Amino acid sequence: MGHPAAGRVSAVPATPEPGGRRPRPGTQTVDRSVAVLRTFEDADRQTPTEIAHRLGLSVSTAHRIVQALHATGMLGRDARTERYFLGPTTAILGRLALERMGTTLLQPELTALRDGTGEAVSLGVRVGDEVAVLLHLPSTHPLRYDQPPGDRNPIHTCAMGKTLLAFDDDQVAMEEPYRRFTPSTLTTRAELAAELARIRERGYSVNDEERLAGVRAVAAPVRDGAGRTFAAVALQGPSVRFGDDRMPQLTEAVLKAATRLTDLHRHLA
Repeated sequence: MGHPAAGRVSAVPATPEPGGRRPRPGTQTVDRSVAVLRTFEDADRQTPTEIAHRLGLSVSTAHRIVQALHATGMLGRDARTERYFLGPTTAILGRLALERMGTTLLQPELTALRDGTGEAVSLGVRVGDEVAVLLHLPSTHPLRYDQPPGDRNPIHTCAMGKTLLAFDDDQVAMEEPYRRFTPSTLTTRAELAAELARIRERGYSVNDEERLAGVRAVAAPVRDGAGRTFAAVALQGPSVRFGDDRMPQLTEAVLKAATRLTDLHRHLA
């Protein structure tokens, strides 16, 4: 089962921040550099002109940022086509980040969860008002829901997102109404608050076709050594296999896996 593209990046405006404050010196360059890197989340190779058009930047500005990123190894360059791609420094930092977060060492438990249920498993973390997928193991079934590492989903629309919100003090910064994707999407702060209270009471979250029609999921929190929720683990798949008769079994599997992942992470820490 396919999945929509991850959240798109947009140009960093040069206008004052809310409240009339000007951006701090240097932050615009940093923001634009990050925006350039994020365009590669859903594009393999690009020219500076293509990046400029995507972000609403001038070609000269995009070219300058790309050259600086290339000089540090964050971007690589194909000399034949003059197109850029994510470079070795990006790969090294990404690998180190995953290892130091302990996520790569959690993969055996995620594999056991996938093999025990036959369903897709994801581990995600919060990035602003989105959930970023760190690890994903596809279902063993031909009909499945896939979201490769790097995919991002609006936090109010998915089981992992609602789990992370329920066990975190930082609420969403989105303005109401929240973006609607299906008739089941929660679009108001009151609706979301009521749902988060239910999640805290039962210890897990359910996505009932709130992001994509025909896709359901169940997720639970993964905590670090200090007891803070730093990630969420989820089982995801088509509604035909995530019916109400099977959801208790899937929920129990996710909760047990979340407990094992938490214990393992605390031990590793």
